[in-house]
Formats: sequence, structure tokens, C-alpha cells
Amino acid sequence: MKSHVVNQMAFLQTSRNFPEDISDLTEEINKAYIDIANAVNNRTISIFPTNRPAINGESWFVDRNRSQKGLRQVYPFTAATLAASGGVIAHGINFDEVFAFTRIYGTFTDGTNWYPLPFVAIVGGVASQIGLAVDPTNIEINEGGGGSQPTVVSGYVVLEWISDV
Repeated sequence: MKSHVVNQMAFLQTSRNFPEDISDLTEEINKAYIDIANAVNNRTISIFPTNRPAINGESWFVDRNRSQKGLRQVYPFTAATLAASGGVIAHGINFDEVFAFTRIYGTFTDGTNWYPLPFVAIVGGVASQIGLAVDPTNIEINEGGGGSQPTVVSGYVVLEWISDV
């Protein structure tokens, strides 16, 4: 059964017997260190940088079962920056290094309340929604023209993707 478990490498034993012989002890300590390092490195890393991508600790095996790393970057914005840029934020990601996006999400505030991005209104239809998309150059934040969606004052977009880098 153990050979069918995907995460057996990141699982860390809670107890270990160390031998008294110094040679055997050295070998066991080296194995323990490798186990600890693998378990620590195979976790989701909670770093959300705004200036450049960070490895998020995810390993993806979707391309012929080879390991690819997950990356994450945060893009803050304000109503003024969106107005000046026509609703786009340059992301600076080289699409040649992107295998796939895994998450595209964010939040925004109207100055009082916080809302998810994309924003889906239960009333007002499509014209009251705020869309979120990524093209090879920009993050696009598109507000519906209905006027019943909350006013965007500021917010954050988070992009996460799979890369060989």
C-alpha cells in the first residue's frame, strides 16, 4: 500500500532510533537531515511577493509525470492605476516559461467592504460583474457597464502558474 501513496517523500516520521556506533549514527543523521529537508521543501510556501515571482512550494506532475514548480506573484492596484492604464496591469511574465496558470484570483475594496475577484453580482447580470483575465502581456480587470457593481478603490491580483524554471 505504501508504494501507492503519492506524498510518502514529504511525510516526516515522528520517531527514529539512532544507533550507538558513530559510523552508523552518522549515516542515520544524514538520512534524517535529508528527510527533514525534503519535508520542509515540499510544503506550500506562504510568500506573496509583489516585485518578482516566488516559488510557492507546489510540485506539479501534469506534463508526462515530470516535476514542475509552482510560482506566485501579487499585483497591487488602485482605481487611479487602473484608470490610467485602461484597466490593465503589466505582469512581466514570460509566457514561454509558463506551462499553465493554476490560479488567477484577487480581492478589491470599495473603501469599506472587500470583494473577490472576479466579482459576480447576484443582481444586475453581466453588466454588474468585474472580470479578471490574463493575456501574454497584461492582467485585464474589466468592469461591467451596469454601474451596480461596487466601486473599485484598490486591490490585489494573485497569479500562480506552473513553470520549469
